Amino acid sequence: MSTSSAEDDLSEDERRGLELIRQSGGIHQSDFWKELDVSSRKGSRIVESLDEEDLIDREETVYNGHNTYYLTPKARDLDFSLLMAGDMLSPFIGDEEVNPQSDAFTQWIMNLAYEE
Repeated sequence: MSTSSAEDDLSEDERRGLELIRQSGGIHQSDFWKELDVSSRKGSRIVESLDEEDLIDREETVYNGHNTYYLTPKARDLDFSLLMAGDMLSPFIGDEEVNPQSDAFTQWIMNLAYEE
């Protein structure tokens, strides 16, 4: 995954913040600054910067009875190729449990092998 030019200009704290949001898949801003071990004020500045650079989505929400924001990585930052084998999506994506002995799983694994 290549980094955008906006990411090249981030401070170390902003990079750490972006990585936290990406790794978590989404985090409340009230937990974000605690996880980064920075003040709420500094955490807010980091979030504002990442939002201005259009690297994250920031949605108002209520969490533990308080107004806050839910922070998620921009969808374009997600790499779905790791879920693909040829043109088949991983059978583990969905609500039902996948049997590793099933034909669907076997076919997906065989497509992975053919890609190499």
